[in-house]
Amino acid sequence: MAASRAFPMSNRTLRVNELIQRELSSILRTIYKDDAVTITVTGVQVSPDLHEGKVFVAVTGDEEDEARALRWLKHNTREFRFELGRRIVLKNMPHFTYAIDVSTERGNRILSVLDEIAAQDKARNATRPPAPDQE
Repeated sequence: MAASRAFPMSNRTLRVNELIQRELSSILRTIYKDDAVTITVTGVQVSPDLHEGKVFVAVTGDEEDEARALRWLKHNTREFRFELGRRIVLKNMPHFTYAIDVSTERGNRILSVLDEIAAQDKARNATRPPAPDQE
């Protein structure tokens, strides 16, 4: 995660993260399906005291679409918290901030660099003369 501080992860926190991710995705798919069609919730990370949390999203489109999606998510965060509170019973429902998940983009960039290296190695090996037999 690229956050300034990472929350310690207990089994309970991990389960809450997964539950909130699943329910928030469900809310976006069912209630806000027209507005959230390009948004995918890729991860959630809540603090151990459940007072704050970060929702990571992937947005289909360019940077302008990402900015628009983040503004929309921030604008509707109260409704999301209310609906999550109806679906999940927690002592505290976290206040969420939203961030673009860059892990997929970073992974794709790493894969393309590895592909370039493999292609260069293949080209280098193809231009070398065959090694003489050693007897």
